[in-house]
Amino acid sequence: MNFQKTGKSPVKITIALAALFLAGGQVFAAARREAAPAETREPVSIMIAAAASLRLSFENELIPQFQKKYPWITVEGTYASSGQLQTQIEQGLEADLFMSAAVTQMNNLVKGGYMNSASVKPLLENKIVLIKPAGTTTAVTEFRNITQAKVIALGDPASVPAGQYAREAFTTLGIWDAVSAKASFGSNVTEVASWVSAASAEVGVVYATDAAAINNVEIIAECPDGLLASPVIYPLGISSASKHPEEAKLFFDFLASPQGLAIFKANGFSQAN
Repeated sequence: MNFQKTGKSPVKITIALAALFLAGGQVFAAARREAAPAETREPVSIMIAAAASLRLSFENELIPQFQKKYPWITVEGTYASSGQLQTQIEQGLEADLFMSAAVTQMNNLVKGGYMNSASVKPLLENKIVLIKPAGTTTAVTEFRNITQAKVIALGDPASVPAGQYAREAFTTLGIWDAVSAKASFGSNVTEVASWVSAASAEVGVVYATDAAAINNVEIIAECPDGLLASPVIYPLGISSASKHPEEAKLFFDFLASPQGLAIFKANGFSQAN
């Protein structure tokens, strides 16, 4: 062979070929690791702390479908009001992911160093609605005349985002004091919806997704535009202290994927802008 025509020496060509084969071997090895059967992987368990209004979506569809795709990963869920979950995480709850029903609780955890700020994503949007027990009559027809009800069920504004949104709406209307005087405050939005379903309250304020998921309630009205300063956003993030950040990221990506978002949408949520 006449190597002078190419301007390359035999040594350089040999080194280049060796580098090429080495790179190819690394790619092949990586591909083999990625394709390793699930039964050869070490089982991993992760936890998501999620707002109570997300429970049905996670337990009925999201977690089972994710575990079918990644059978070596077990996902545990803990559900409560976003304020309660914030407190639990601050007190040591070993959650790998957190999904709040409002940005306030997520922002507080980011500021405290509990959440990986780079991972936080506004994922979903919900609506606030006024509901009554199905088949009952009430003089209440909209948010503005809710004080005509005898008993009003609300989430506790101290810890429940739905209650905080309700307080904001009624404060904007100038009727919060009158509303709170007739209110029974629940520890989470699911409890509020259950009270209305059981006719323990004449009306209540919950998320649209809860109204759609629970039996024996009817929507009276949706919260009018202008009563809330910002949309009802559900952010998702990964914990700074997660012991399994790679698996947490897989679940995060699944929830934000077209497949995950389709499940959320089927349960009444919309994708956040």
